[in-house]
Amino acid sequence: MKTTIIPAQITTIEDKIIGTLNFTQILLHMLPVFWSAIVYTVFPAYLHLSLYKVIMIGLVLVTSVTLSIRVKDKLIFQWVQVLLRFNLRPKYYVFNKNEQNSRQMDMSLNQEVVKKAARPAYTAKKTKTEIPSFGLRESVHFESLLNTRKFNLSFKPHKKGGLHVAFEQIQK
Repeated sequence: MKTTIIPAQITTIEDKIIGTLNFTQILLHMLPVFWSAIVYTVFPAYLHLSLYKVIMIGLVLVTSVTLSIRVKDKLIFQWVQVLLRFNLRPKYYVFNKNEQNSRQMDMSLNQEVVKKAARPAYTAKKTKTEIPSFGLRESVHFESLLNTRKFNLSFKPHKKGGLHVAFEQIQK
């Protein structure tokens, strides 16, 4: 019995239809023929050859022949496709685990249980710090202290995001 060895990676083998041309190359070579027939019949000066029709046909011919050239075993048409996909893809991906399709919801739960579960177990007390307001006299006094060279004003950030303002007398 005769046996034939089939390659393991059969997807990498291209089908050659005519000589060394594959199906995509044949389509790219047939495109100018169909385009020239459309341009010749549909555009004004019907069924007559004019200069702008020849230019349009020539541009499509040069473009399709260029796209059917092989570079590193790939067609230029395929390289253009790869570049277009890369440049047109979204640049930022946002993952939201709370999307509607990712949730697991049990509709048989009572609404009170759902409301209770939605509340956080621990809520931090938010305290508002009041900013002291200074009058004109204090502002002028503070500005005069800053203008003298006897005092130093420094800002030091805390580890938890606060800001420590220090107003110190310079020791000589």
